[in-house]
Amino acid sequence: MTLNRSLGLSLVAAALLTVYGCGKEEPKTVAPTAAPAMPEVTVKVGHVGPTTGPQAHLGKDNENGARLAIDDANTKGIVIDGKKVKFDLVAEDDQADPKQGTTVAQKLVDAKVAGVVGHLNSGTSIPASKIYSDAGIPQISPSATNPKLTLQGFKTTFRVMANDVQQGSVIGKAAVETLGGKKIAIIDDKTAYGAGLADETEKAAKAAGATVVAREYTNDKATDFKAILTKIKAKYIAGDGVCSAEWPKLAGGAAEGQYCTQAGLPPDKMPNAKDFVTRFTAKYGPIQVYAPYSYDAAMTLIEAMKKANSPDPAKYLPELAKISYNGITAKIEFDEHGDTKNGAITLYQVKDGKLMPMAVNVAGKTEKVEAAAAPAAPEAKKDEMKKDEMKKDDMKKDEKKK
Repeated sequence: MTLNRSLGLSLVAAALLTVYGCGKEEPKTVAPTAAPAMPEVTVKVGHVGPTTGPQAHLGKDNENGARLAIDDANTKGIVIDGKKVKFDLVAEDDQADPKQGTTVAQKLVDAKVAGVVGHLNSGTSIPASKIYSDAGIPQISPSATNPKLTLQGFKTTFRVMANDVQQGSVIGKAAVETLGGKKIAIIDDKTAYGAGLADETEKAAKAAGATVVAREYTNDKATDFKAILTKIKAKYIAGDGVCSAEWPKLAGGAAEGQYCTQAGLPPDKMPNAKDFVTRFTAKYGPIQVYAPYSYDAAMTLIEAMKKANSPDPAKYLPELAKISYNGITAKIEFDEHGDTKNGAITLYQVKDGKLMPMAVNVAGKTEKVEAAAAPAAPEAKKDEMKKDEMKKDDMKKDEKKK
C-alpha cells in the first residue's frame, strides 16, 4: 500500500512538474531560411580602335558606342545559365597600325575575352582576325569595310557594316552621275581600306562610262598632298575614311559643296536609333560616324550569348552565325561569309559646314533623301512678316502716286 501510494504520488508530482514546465517554456520562433544569393559571373568583351593619333576621334566614337551597350546590358540584369552577368568592356588602342593591332588582339585573347568589337580599320582588322580565329573568339567589326576581311574563311569574323563593293559602287556612280565626271582621278593611301575602296570605285566609275585618267598614291601618315593635287584640279568625292563630322571643321570653306560617302545610314534614318542618339549625345557629345554600329555589334554578341545560354565562345558562336536581331541601325543578320545582309551606304554633301545626306543605298537600291522642311515660323514671327509685307505694299502704292 505504502509503495503503491508513494508511486502514485510520484507519478502525480511528475505530471505536475511536466505541466508546470510546459507552462513556463517560451514558444520558439523558427527563422525563415534566406534564399541563396544568385551567383554572379563577369564576362569580358573586348573593343579595339585607335584612341590616339589622327584617327582617335573615330576610335573613341566606336569605343563609346560599345561602352554604352555594355552599360545598358548591365542595367538590364541579364541572367545566363542561372548566373547574373556583369559585362566588362576591355578597351585597347591599336593606333590604326596593323602591327599594334595584332599585339592588342593577342592581349585580348590572353585576357580571355568572350568576344571582340573591332577593329575600326580594315588594315588592323584583317591581320587581327586570324588571331581571334585561332583562339575561337568571335569578332564583329562595326566599321572595317574591305571585302577581304570576311573572305578569309574564318567562322569567327563578322561585320555589321556594308563592305567596299557596295560603297565603291556608290562612289563610282556618284562621281559620274551626280558630279558629272567623265575623266576621273583616284587617290588612295595604299592601306587595306584605301586601296580596296579605290579598286571598287574604279570598277564602278568605268562601268558608268567614265575614264580613269590618273591613279595617284599617298600614305596614311601624310599631311602634305601638294605634289599630287597640283596635277589634279577637279570636283571631289571621298569615302568614309574622310566622311566624318570633323572633316568640314578641319577643311573649313574648302569642304563646302564637296561630296563623301559613309557606310551606313544617317542616325535619323536608322529604325531604332532615336533614344540611342539622345543618350549618346548627352553622355559623349556628337556622334562621329560609327558609334551606333559599335553599339549594335556589342549587343549582337550579348544577344547570341543569351540565346545559347552561355558566354562560352564555342557555345554561342553557332547562335551568332544565324542570329536575327533587331538592332538600332538595322535588322542584324549575317550571310555565309559573316557580312551583314542589310548593308547601307549614304552619299553626303557639305552644306553650310555640315554633312547633309543626299541619297542612301540599301541592298543595292539607291533613293534620294528629301531635304528637311524649314521649321514653321512662330505666330509672332508670322505677324511681323505680314506687317512687313503690308508696309512694302503701301510703299509701292506711294511710289505709284508719285
